Amino acid sequence: MSESIGIHPSVSPAKAAIQIRGACPHDCPDTCALVTTVESGVAVRVAGNPDHLHTQGVLCNKVSRYTERTYHPQRLQYPQRRVGPKGSGQFERVTWDEALDDIAQRLGAIAARNPEAILPYSYAGTMGLVQSESIAARFFHQLGASLLDRTICSTAGAEALGWTLGGKVGMKVEFFAEAKLIVIWGSNSITSNLHFWRQAQIAKRAGAKLVCIDPRRSETAEKCHEHIQLQPGTDAALALALMHELIVNDWLDHEYIARHTLGWEALRERALRWTPERAASVCGIAVEQIRALARDYGTTRPAAIRLNYGMQRVRGGGNAVRAVACLPALTGAWRHRAGGVLLSSSGQFPVRKTALQRTDLLAGRTPRTINMVTIGDDLLRESSEQFGPKIEALVVYNSNPLAVAPESSKVAAGFGRDDLFTVVLEHFQTDTADYADYLLPATTQLEHWDVHLSYGHTDVLLNRPAIAPVGQSKPNTQIFRELAQRMGLDAAIYADDDETLCRKAFSDAIDFNELLDKGWATLPIADAPFATGDFPTPSGKCEFFSEGLARLGVDGLPDHLPNYETAGSSTRYPLAMISPPARNFLNSTFVNVDSIRAMEREPILEMNAADAAARGLASGAVVRVFNDRGDYHCKLEISERARPGVVHGLGVWWRKFGLNGTNVNELTSQRLTDIGRAPVFYDCLVQVQAA
Repeated sequence: MSESIGIHPSVSPAKAAIQIRGACPHDCPDTCALVTTVESGVAVRVAGNPDHLHTQGVLCNKVSRYTERTYHPQRLQYPQRRVGPKGSGQFERVTWDEALDDIAQRLGAIAARNPEAILPYSYAGTMGLVQSESIAARFFHQLGASLLDRTICSTAGAEALGWTLGGKVGMKVEFFAEAKLIVIWGSNSITSNLHFWRQAQIAKRAGAKLVCIDPRRSETAEKCHEHIQLQPGTDAALALALMHELIVNDWLDHEYIARHTLGWEALRERALRWTPERAASVCGIAVEQIRALARDYGTTRPAAIRLNYGMQRVRGGGNAVRAVACLPALTGAWRHRAGGVLLSSSGQFPVRKTALQRTDLLAGRTPRTINMVTIGDDLLRESSEQFGPKIEALVVYNSNPLAVAPESSKVAAGFGRDDLFTVVLEHFQTDTADYADYLLPATTQLEHWDVHLSYGHTDVLLNRPAIAPVGQSKPNTQIFRELAQRMGLDAAIYADDDETLCRKAFSDAIDFNELLDKGWATLPIADAPFATGDFPTPSGKCEFFSEGLARLGVDGLPDHLPNYETAGSSTRYPLAMISPPARNFLNSTFVNVDSIRAMEREPILEMNAADAAARGLASGAVVRVFNDRGDYHCKLEISERARPGVVHGLGVWWRKFGLNGTNVNELTSQRLTDIGRAPVFYDCLVQVQAA
């Protein structure tokens, strides 16, 4: 007999099985509600909560194996200190007191000289508001450490939405089920947005048409009625050509445009330059595909667009998102609750970040900001007036930059500096952990409190600890509290325990008792939030033309910006490479879980048969993929998923699992997008030959 509870005042062995409600912590729009079954203090099963609308009891392959990850034999359980050369992964066990005392002393000495020589490096290893940037942010703000521009995933698209719609806002995911046309743009939803895909399938069974726009013939593209396989980085050209067709065929909602948009005449003039023929040439697709999609989008009600972040990982990624985000206002799709666009819903959550992160602790200081994308270059910079002090200390948590940051040969060189003091909070000995001076064991989601928003739906979720911390692992929050204490920082700033931080995250905007009672709470948002305009922009309108961008010296209208490394522009590196995620990994998480890595088998490169034949290559061959930034060895898979001239380096494998100790990010560049200062992972030219 099982007892279902949600409260966890203290974890102790129990004779009867109990069930603890929680939330998936990973960087995925679905933000699933979890139920962990615990027997005698041991988590024996993690399942989706069947009572949660957006989870309905279903988890992906990865998270359904979460107990395997939590109790993995290589799980870090004790603090460790480096004893071998950096990168060797050689450590000795030490006590928490030994580790924290030494870390506090060394960080304190650097802070006394110049706190900006200390840099935090973190991202979305957990999406939780508490274990990501609460106590950690307070710690670094109080020190006056360098700020980190956390741009590695989504800021190009996020800022583009902000300049167009006013924020990371959009239609509700559940209403895709009612759409008659769904355009899935830059998303392999089957692998990266499973619960949206369920809504799309409901719509499909009811007669809706599904169109996938993606350079790769993904698992999702195969299941749609049509696949538009454009060249990487040409999405804005396609969107502008769709606008052209909407205009010349008068598939427009003139009343909506007049009342609820800004900059229509200027956008109209630009779009009319983008004939289907021009866009087809740029995108490498058939003219009729553009005309047919425009006809479908202009004449079908309701029509919905699901965007994802793959399309914005090129030079013009921000402009591309802006162009696509303009489309629903042209046709009045926003009038319908099953019409509009969704890239991210996270801007609709009333998070009290200031209360969690205490930016007031900067006390008027304005530390420099370092972009996490350029960490490879920045770790190798000397002190200068322009750059500021050389980075002397790096504290890494919730991230694995050696695997995920671009141009990883430079990242490795920077982490390998003998004069760089590096602390890593982790669950496993990742590529980055191999370079740590101190390696500190952190708790997993089953072992701590946290609270979550979502970027794919509009529910707040609470996570309760289901089990006691494994070994001597500690929550991120506790590690930073204990460091602050040893460094003599104001104890009152760190007094909030984790449950209190969960309560502060939304304050009175969310009923915390509802979270305690059922595990989630739904935001009170209108079903069709922009049916009558009221966009959260300065004008209250969908801004085709952005005065804010214009004031920054940027084109106020969306346009197509060619890639830095345009397909066909180099005879030395004739192949465009994109690096979409492997189906069973989530960024670099889960790569070391044996059952999951077995599903992916080994690092591969997908290549079209014509490109392989031109190089005398066969499936299963070990190939060298290279450019001026580095080289990467992997197995070749000749595949219809790849169009001629484009190859797919599926990621993100840990470097230590690579055939030559590298991964696909050996090849990607540290250049930044047009908007949002984000990486251009899919803007990359390479050559391929037999290894």
